[in-house]
Amino acid sequence: MSVADILAAKGNEVISVAEPSTLHEVTTVLAKHKIGAVIVLEDNGDVCGIASERDIVRQIAANGPEALGDRIDSCMTRNVIFCEKRDSIDTILEKMTKGRFRHLPVMEDGSLVGFISIGDVVKLKIAQTERDAEELKRYIAG
Repeated sequence: MSVADILAAKGNEVISVAEPSTLHEVTTVLAKHKIGAVIVLEDNGDVCGIASERDIVRQIAANGPEALGDRIDSCMTRNVIFCEKRDSIDTILEKMTKGRFRHLPVMEDGSLVGFISIGDVVKLKIAQTERDAEELKRYIAG
């Protein structure tokens, strides 16, 4: 199982915001799409960060509700870790666990081609485990 399998199941849509967006604008995007994080893009389209619900909550906790007017680059994660479509699910889980994050942008030949979450990974792992169990039952049953 690989990142390509996840993208085949969920699609390649990437929800993003521009770097000058405010926390309020980003929360609106997160709520509209019912997601937990977005990619933050520079004017030229390059990835410059990831902004999650947690990042925003921490900023509001530290600075009060006025923080909703702050630019997202004031609290986003700048040191973005990427994965590739060929990466295995185990590799992705290791990256996420070691880095203590739940979202990974997917790059292919220098282009952003997807965005996966820990939920996507777990969903695929569960589906694979269920398929394996069914195959084992059929094998045992003859």
